Amino acid sequence: MATSVKLDADLKRRIQHLAELRHRSSHWIMREAIRDYVEREEARERFKQEALAAWQAYQETGQHLTGQEVRDWLSTWGTAHEQAVPECHE
Repeated sequence: MATSVKLDADLKRRIQHLAELRHRSSHWIMREAIRDYVEREEARERFKQEALAAWQAYQETGQHLTGQEVRDWLSTWGTAHEQAVPECHE
């Protein structure tokens, strides 16, 4: 699907320069930049939705872990004493 994007002269020059340095086309640089941006924003939106769902669950149940409980658990990752996820509580 063809789409046009209006770029100011400075940005267009920077893209062309980067394309030359990378031995790629300007089109490839722009496609990669847009793909990276969309993937990053999709991940950000997923994180936001997960946080909202977690907040909703907390409001409904009161179940949670403290920040210290999470830090203590995470500090065991990759060690010989790695622990399972702690139980949530009220």
